Amino acid sequence: MTISTELILLVGSALFFISMLVGQAGHRFGVPILLLFLLVGMIFGADGFGLEFENIQMAQAIGSVCLAIILFSGGLDTRFSEIKPVIGPGVVLATVGVLMTAIFTGLFTYWMTDRFFPALGLGLLSCMLLASTVSSTDSASVFAILRSRGLTLKNNLRPLLELESGSNDPMAYLLTVMFIDIIQYGENPNYLTVGINVVIQLVVGTAMGILLGRLAVKIINKVKMDNDSFYPIMLLVFGVFIFASTYFLKGNGYLAVYIAGLVIGNSRFVHKRSSMRFMDGFAWMSQILLFLTLGLLVNPSELVEVIIPALIISAFMIIFARPITVFLCLAPFRKVGFKDKLYVSWVGLRGAVPIIFAILPLAAGVPGSRLIFNIVFVLTLVSLLMQGTTLPAMARMFGLAEKPKQYRPFQDFDVDFSEEIKSVMTEILITEETLSYGKNLLELPFPDNTLAVMVKRGESFFVPTGQTELYPNDILLVISDDEKALKETYKNIGISDFTYRKNQ
Repeated sequence: MTISTELILLVGSALFFISMLVGQAGHRFGVPILLLFLLVGMIFGADGFGLEFENIQMAQAIGSVCLAIILFSGGLDTRFSEIKPVIGPGVVLATVGVLMTAIFTGLFTYWMTDRFFPALGLGLLSCMLLASTVSSTDSASVFAILRSRGLTLKNNLRPLLELESGSNDPMAYLLTVMFIDIIQYGENPNYLTVGINVVIQLVVGTAMGILLGRLAVKIINKVKMDNDSFYPIMLLVFGVFIFASTYFLKGNGYLAVYIAGLVIGNSRFVHKRSSMRFMDGFAWMSQILLFLTLGLLVNPSELVEVIIPALIISAFMIIFARPITVFLCLAPFRKVGFKDKLYVSWVGLRGAVPIIFAILPLAAGVPGSRLIFNIVFVLTLVSLLMQGTTLPAMARMFGLAEKPKQYRPFQDFDVDFSEEIKSVMTEILITEETLSYGKNLLELPFPDNTLAVMVKRGESFFVPTGQTELYPNDILLVISDDEKALKETYKNIGISDFTYRKNQ
């Protein structure tokens, strides 16, 4: 039966809309949004409402592109100033930590399945392949949960966790591809060739990320577009180009696109704020598409036979493999405290990335790959349920959560400055109490370096002067470079109903 393009668009848009509604509702109850996207895909899949999706190659393509965009956006949003103090522990966790997690989990899985579940037929190499797919923390899950929940952590923990999750996927990918190659070589695998390929991917991926990231900034700044809306699209195109071109040069595209994001995001280029907002929205769309696709791909009825071994493996990873790895990797870094290590151990989130990597053996036709995929899927569900829902609670329990600064969004003015301009913008409501200090704008005791740049009166907007007479219910847009003095002034003259946003 031929399915029309219109039907695909109708079903796809409906699934997106339902996912966003369910995600928004679940967020209020502390449920990870990405988990809900995954469940929506499962509900509408073959064992649910009957949407059959068995195209492994398409799922792999969607997963690869979406993950590249998510990593690119994550790199764009990461500041060097924030990650500089944690580069050492972050890189160690992203490389040595991934390797140790894979080894611990793989050996345990082989011992456990060989002794208690021999019917699964998983050999040592298959167990190491399974462990490699789940050896990294998931960038999509970590970025989404830490940022959407507004979780503020002490001791540079947030940049450490985001750096680790954003940069450790390439290592897990290399391990996954390496074990697929070893299994496909048969009885006489060429370990030297496999090892050389790993080194080449890391070196080429790093070099391409740095070089193409710098080149992208220069091109964006030099090319003059008549239509400003082209600049965000150009940034997206560069991200896709960097990922694809690195692949054809035998490098690791995921590593390249994340590093390029770091380089571009920490550079100055025209229309940066609008471009970054576009990429943030596109990354969220990619996450929804990614989790929906993976949810549609799985058949819940097939998970029954692997549920017990998968739960045991999951418990081992959460309780033993991840904490042991974290404490060993961070032992040389004395600035990372005991409670910090405990929390980093708990944020070993598994999400879309392990499932994407578990698709690779399916696409390559590796024996037992469907079994591996189903186990990885259960591991992901358990991780999102247990760890994803408890991140804020665990941070508070360890005394690592800080009260976040509340910069409420404006309701009447949609104004933004370039991030290089350090300022505080406020939106204040004029009341009778405020006017007791004077009815003209000039009479209000604003601190130095503070300007009222616009007034909203009813549905009209206008630029005021010092002699502008103010009335109750007028709304002022005020800009200052001294947040402390501005807030103190408001308190003194009785202005309590105001929002403010710090440009930083």
